[in-house]
Amino acid sequence: MDAIYLVAAFWFFAAVLSTVLANRLKISIALMEIIVGSMIGLAAFQLGYFEKLSLNADWMKFCTGLGAMLLTFLAGAELDPDVMKCKIKEVSIIGLIGFAAPFIGCFLISFYLIGWSREASLLCGIALSTTSMAVVYAVMLEYGFNKTEFGKGILGACFVNDLGTVIALALIFAPFTYKTVIFIAVTIILIFTLRPMTDFIVRRFAYKTAAIRAKWVLFILLSMGVLALWAGSEPVLPAYVFGMVLAKTMEADGHFVRRLRTLTIGFLTPLYFLRAGALVSIPALLAAPVIFLVLFGGKVITKIFGLYPAIRRFREDKKEKWYYTLLMSTGLTFGTISALYGLTNKIITQEQYSFIVGAVIASAVIPTLIANKYFLPSHLLEAPILDDQVPDEKDIMNKL
Repeated sequence: MDAIYLVAAFWFFAAVLSTVLANRLKISIALMEIIVGSMIGLAAFQLGYFEKLSLNADWMKFCTGLGAMLLTFLAGAELDPDVMKCKIKEVSIIGLIGFAAPFIGCFLISFYLIGWSREASLLCGIALSTTSMAVVYAVMLEYGFNKTEFGKGILGACFVNDLGTVIALALIFAPFTYKTVIFIAVTIILIFTLRPMTDFIVRRFAYKTAAIRAKWVLFILLSMGVLALWAGSEPVLPAYVFGMVLAKTMEADGHFVRRLRTLTIGFLTPLYFLRAGALVSIPALLAAPVIFLVLFGGKVITKIFGLYPAIRRFREDKKEKWYYTLLMSTGLTFGTISALYGLTNKIITQEQYSFIVGAVIASAVIPTLIANKYFLPSHLLEAPILDDQVPDEKDIMNKL
């Protein structure tokens, strides 16, 4: 047991270091955690201590998986249904193009240019078609865009994009069985019943029973996570859907949302981002950098060429258009999930997995760094926001 505490203390020291460096270098904390994680992974590999990092330990997988679920849930909770109805055309068009352009482009690149098999190329196209909800939401939250209609539009487009990825993975590779039907049926039932049940619990027990809302949210997310895994799906997708379902309920209590963010961003997501960076096999990428660069370039270029013309229809400011495009070019959660699915089911090899995951994680870092450095639409933060701000929220998040 003492070994677990030691490893956990080491990773949270890395999280503190990442926060300090991010503050000094003026970049996103989530991105710095990925970078620091990759440096730690490389150093541990060179020194022969890679297994000591416990990256595949059950407790680490649980914490990082729960972190991804809660971060995705909070991202969904930021999407006001009324706002989304007004932006349905925007998020649908941009989200679908954000999925289709890299899926087709990266499939053609890996199949015809690199020479991978048809199945491996399809898996590559799926993995590189994603947009990183975890990174995008972390950046939105850090800068305050989550409270603007601009940020809500990006989050909505991210959801549509990743929904296309999940559907493509299921239709092409995952078997459609009675388990899938049960999972879909339970999800649909909860879409209509979860908010009334949650509102009843809030009215009856909130402010009387310690943190019952947090316990209820965790129970729902973990229960649906089990059902999703049993059905061959991923627990992150229902987490996002239920976040949207409970958006109005969450909006009513800013204090509860802040506490849930503190749990997520202060404890769980540092482990998620650090582990994601540490899992990148830098030696494998350096051994064949051309393939890595081709896949990374294929993902980002197809995203930009597909998305920028579409985004021009909805945004006029140059910084807004490029910021929107570059954030939609990121990838992490569903990209690594899809690549791991391919490796587990022997659709791709370990070497192909390293190339794909390397390209996915590079797309989480580089486009976001460029977007925040050169195209940050700071003028939107001076405009009126959609929701009532709690005065000390920005100070709290800066401390995180």
